[in-house]
Amino acid sequence: MKKFVLLALLSLTISACTNAGPFVTSISSDGNNGLIVEKCQLHMNAFMGTVSNENCTNTQIKIH
Repeated sequence: MKKFVLLALLSLTISACTNAGPFVTSISSDGNNGLIVEKCQLHMNAFMGTVSNENCTNTQIKIH
């Protein structure tokens, strides 16, 4: 029984936080015939019930 409880706590700890991505989180105009695309990695904390963006990068695309 003790091993089962320890295994359950370990699996709960491992599955509490998850990362996913990168996903496109924003597309906007740069005001000069181009687009700015923001990609972020999503981080979900199941214990706190929060989702946050991390490691964001911006890419500028010129449209001709």
